[in-house]
Amino acid sequence: MIGAIALIATAMLAGTAGTAAAAERGSQAAAAGWACSGTPVPPLYVTTDYDRNGCNGRGAWYQEPVRDGIWACSGSTLAPGYVYTDLNRIGCNGQGSWYHERVRDGIWACSGSTLAVGYVYTDLNRIGCNGQGSWYHQLPHDSVWACSGAPIPPGYRTTNHDRNGCNGQGAWYLVRA
Repeated sequence: MIGAIALIATAMLAGTAGTAAAAERGSQAAAAGWACSGTPVPPLYVTTDYDRNGCNGRGAWYQEPVRDGIWACSGSTLAPGYVYTDLNRIGCNGQGSWYHERVRDGIWACSGSTLAVGYVYTDLNRIGCNGQGSWYHQLPHDSVWACSGAPIPPGYRTTNHDRNGCNGQGAWYLVRA
């Protein structure tokens, strides 16, 4: 009987220690820090710096949670709800970096950034984003010109085309279906 109680107590203590170790690993995973090249970037994190000599010469990337107004290295993930709004060609130790901002109505997003869900492009600036080009995001509404190539939002249809719209890219006139 005493042996059984000792065994149960040992199992409970081991479980508590395991839970504490898992909690510690979880808090470490939630913190920003350096990771060797090839290490997966956690969800909702971006890489913000590069050290060529890190990890014994294999290279290391600094990973931190995405937030509004953060510069992330080229090749880093683009978190949902964000767009690239500027490009620094020499950021991240020469790798290049992109400025992340939360998407909102009336924001210019760099070419190469994804079209945010629920938005349409309504203008093109060919020299925006340090020469990369940028697209103006707007929430769709009745009687808006949407640039060619942007998907037609659900509940809308096109009724006219202007081949000179969107700075020569072409634009479609949207109306509610």
